Amino acid sequence: MAMLEIKDINVYYGAIHAIKGISLSVEEGEIVTLIGANGAGKSTTLRTISGLLKPKTGTIQFLGKDIAGMPAHKIVREGISQVPEGRRIFAEMTVQENLELGAFIRDDTDEIKKDFEMVFQRFPRLQERRLQLAGTLSGGEQQMLAMGRALMSRPKLLLLDEPSMGLAPLLIREIFNIIVDINKTGTTILLVEQNANMALSIANRAYVLETGRITISGEAKKLAASEDIRKAYLGG
Repeated sequence: MAMLEIKDINVYYGAIHAIKGISLSVEEGEIVTLIGANGAGKSTTLRTISGLLKPKTGTIQFLGKDIAGMPAHKIVREGISQVPEGRRIFAEMTVQENLELGAFIRDDTDEIKKDFEMVFQRFPRLQERRLQLAGTLSGGEQQMLAMGRALMSRPKLLLLDEPSMGLAPLLIREIFNIIVDINKTGTTILLVEQNANMALSIANRAYVLETGRITISGEAKKLAASEDIRKAYLGG
């Protein structure tokens, strides 16, 4: 049984049919990436998995349980956490307070302390700035904070929506190295990413979305080597 199994979901924004019968799966321990042009439905797919949108039809099974249409806070309790596009950190709160909010579903104080240490070990700059207002951080530091906040809920599945957006090339490489490290320590990852080259370089498998439909899927290495994919998404 796959950790996440999506079957034939259809999602609408009002009259707009944004997701048109897509099916995909994520196995435990994998990094799976969704690639495609802007407006293809990648972020909508993540928002539907995390409960921010409700599919009109279809099923979303997580660890064998149907979570389609479940409220977002309950989906976090099931073990899915999302790092949203554009970070969405709480700018008027400190780094520490943002991370504390990430653990809102938990009451295991000693384990939360351990996870603070884990986040600060993984993102040393956050420890240096833990009493600083989050809105004063650089773009890269805000991305690290958004990822650290999501990890504070101890997710089994981490949804990452455009983690490289707006970052300098050196920072993008650093963020992707951290994503690989998070995966190696036992967190399964579903990654939406505009930078298809980077996404395919770290993923096990990939799905290509075009106007709300999955058109191609397969091993990430094979898709990265495909001439059609290179022309369409990888700059030649």
